Amino acid sequence: QMMKFAWDNYKQYALGKNELRPLTKNGHIGNMFGGLRGATVVDALDTLYIMELEEEFQEAKKWVEKSFDLNVNGEASLFEVNIRYVGGLLAAYYLTGEEVFKSKALELGEKLLPAFNTPTGIPRGVINLGRQDTIGMSWSWGWASAGSSILAEFGTLHLEFLHLSELSGNPVMNIRKFLNRVEKPQGLYPNFLSPVTGNWVQHHVSIGGLGDSFYEYLIKSWLMSDKKDSEAKKLYDDALEAIEKHLVKKSAGGLTYIAEWRGGVLDHKMGHLACFSGGMIALGAEHAGEERRQHYMDLAAEITNTCHESYARSDTKLGPEAFRFDAGTEAMATRLSERYYILRPEVVESYMYMWRLTHDPKYRQWGWEVVKALEKHCRVEAGFSGIRDVYTTNPTHDNMQQSFFLAETLKYLYLLFCEDDVLSLDDWVFNTEAHPLPVNHTNFKA
Repeated sequence: QMMKFAWDNYKQYALGKNELRPLTKNGHIGNMFGGLRGATVVDALDTLYIMELEEEFQEAKKWVEKSFDLNVNGEASLFEVNIRYVGGLLAAYYLTGEEVFKSKALELGEKLLPAFNTPTGIPRGVINLGRQDTIGMSWSWGWASAGSSILAEFGTLHLEFLHLSELSGNPVMNIRKFLNRVEKPQGLYPNFLSPVTGNWVQHHVSIGGLGDSFYEYLIKSWLMSDKKDSEAKKLYDDALEAIEKHLVKKSAGGLTYIAEWRGGVLDHKMGHLACFSGGMIALGAEHAGEERRQHYMDLAAEITNTCHESYARSDTKLGPEAFRFDAGTEAMATRLSERYYILRPEVVESYMYMWRLTHDPKYRQWGWEVVKALEKHCRVEAGFSGIRDVYTTNPTHDNMQQSFFLAETLKYLYLLFCEDDVLSLDDWVFNTEAHPLPVNHTNFKA
C-alpha cells in the first residue's frame, strides 16, 4: 500500500521527472543524472514487479519503452547512473525477461565507458552522456579532493558491469587488478584516489558515505560468482580485518560502532549510510570458518543493534543522517546538520539480512517500528517526504520523495516480511540500490 501510494503520486504529479516533490506536488530533476529522466520509474520497476503491482509495473514499463530517452546531454554521476539506472534496468530484465530493459541497459552502459579513459583505468566520477565524439568527456566531481575519484564510486561498478559484459560479450574493465597492487595504509582503503597518478589523495577512511559500497561489492562480487571469485573474497576478508582492527569501537554504554579515520585520527561518528554494514558483515560471515562465522555474526548483530538505537533514541523513531559517540552522547546526532532523515534504507536493509540469516523475530519488530514511523512522520498528502529533524515530534518535511525510497527502503521492508524464497539470497545479489542481480550458477568468467 505504501509503495502504491508513493508510485501513484509520482505518476500523477511527476511522471518523467526524476523525483516527486510531494508537498508542492511537482517533479524534481536535479543535476545528478545529466539529462537522464525518470529515475523514480527505473528505480521502482523491480519493486513494483516483486510486489505484484502489475498495473503499476506496466505503467512504468510503458514509460521506459515510449519515453525513456538516452540521447541526452549533460554531466552525470557515473556512480548514481550505474547503481540506479543500469542496476534498475538489469534487474527488471532478469526478473521479467523483457528485451526492452536489456537493450536500454546495454545502450546506457556503452555511454558510460568513456569515463574509463584515464591513465590508470580508474574512472573519473562524472561523465558527459552527450559529447561522445570528443576527448575529455569525463571530469571528476569538483568537491572530490584535487580531481580524485571516490572509492565507493569506482568500487561500485563491478556487479553491474560484469552483467553488462556477460550480456554484450565485451570484457569488463579492470579496476580490481589495480586495487590489488595499490598500497593500502594499515590495510585500509582511503576514500580518494587520483585517476591520473593512481595514488591516494588523502588518507580519510570511512565505511559510510564515500567508502561504503566498495566493501559491499567485494563480498557481493564473490557471492555473485557463485563463490568462485576468490580474489574478491580475499580483498574483502583483508579489508574487514583492517576495519575491525582500526575502526570498530565500543562505546562506554556498550554500543559497537564503526568510527571514521582521518589521517590516523579517529572521528567517533557513524553515518546512516554505514548502517548497511551489519547486513554486509552477516552476509560475509556465512562463509567464514566456524569460529570466525560466529564472531562476525555477533559483530553484525551488535552494529545492527547500534543502528536500531539511533532510531529508538529519537522522538520520531527514525534515525539521523549521522550519530556520535563522544562526551556523554551515544547514538545521537549532536549537530543540526546531521539530524535529518531522507527516507534512507540502510538500517532496514540490515534488518532484512539479519532476519534472513538468523530469523530472530526482533528484526521484524524493528522493521515494523520503521513502517509505523514512516507512516506517521513521512507520509504527506501526496507521497512520502524526508524530515529535517528526527528529534522533534512535529518535524518539517524536506519536500522530496527520493527514488531510493521506492527502490530500496520499501523493497527491503517488504522482503523482511516475505518468505525467504522471495528473491532468495542463494540466487540473487542486491546491488547497492537494492536491484537484484542473479548469481552466476553456471559459467564463471574471471
